[in-house]
Amino acid sequence: MVCLLCRFMKISRSSYYHWLEAPISKRARQGKIFSRQRVGRLMRETDLQCKTKRKFKVATCSRHTKEISPNLLERRFDVEHMNQYWVGDITYVAPKKGWLYLATVIDLYSRNVIGWSMANHMRARLVNDALLMAIWQRKPEAGLVWHTDRGSQYASDSHRAICKDHDIIQSMSRKGNCWDNAVA
Repeated sequence: MVCLLCRFMKISRSSYYHWLEAPISKRARQGKIFSRQRVGRLMRETDLQCKTKRKFKVATCSRHTKEISPNLLERRFDVEHMNQYWVGDITYVAPKKGWLYLATVIDLYSRNVIGWSMANHMRARLVNDALLMAIWQRKPEAGLVWHTDRGSQYASDSHRAICKDHDIIQSMSRKGNCWDNAVA
């Protein structure tokens, strides 16, 4: 790593190690403050950009009146067979402009993503498409347990219909407990 940084800064490694052992400069000891303009100029000269933190985006809306399924998984994350338990969740990706939402379906046995969907919205279609992809790829037998959080997308009528059509048993985390679905 040191070699890479030295090459980037166009200095020798020995110069870096000499600087590392050198006493703190008078300017630093005096606690001099550098202006924003100077820092900006130096960053432009070295082609550096600061990375700003984006606002946190909530991906789960559990304030709805839809039916909530019981927690059948109960944090038993080690399973013995493929297509026994699947877990799912929604997260967001922040490209340069806007938001993209990613819904995933993970088989707890292999811990592989077996279905996914990405969209610029968090409507039920996002999670429905991810689940349908997993169903199409794996063709699970009746009785598969599908565990998610209590989000409105997973509690929607259209999502419940997909589960019913494929004999999938829904399971949902306890309210406000992110650890119940930590593997997703």
